Amino acid sequence: MHKDELLELHEQMVTIMNYFKDLEQVDESLFDPYEELDVTPADVHKSKSEHKHAVFVLGNALANAMSEDEFSDAGRVGKRMKELAEDAEKKL
Repeated sequence: MHKDELLELHEQMVTIMNYFKDLEQVDESLFDPYEELDVTPADVHKSKSEHKHAVFVLGNALANAMSEDEFSDAGRVGKRMKELAEDAEKKL
């Protein structure tokens, strides 16, 4: 995936995050790990690796926001996103 495509994906995922934040039943603290990264789609000067890591961390948070438990489809996606985020963090 090219960096511009990754930035577009990152931007779309942030839009989804903002939707979930507006829902009362979703705990906003799920998104704290993503927000602590301080990497937004507007940060085009940041590396592709930093954006990739941010996308995986955000993907994990979104999957957890949608999951009923770790064995649901979204729960399994969340677990895989967490693994990918950890792997991407090692490469930073």
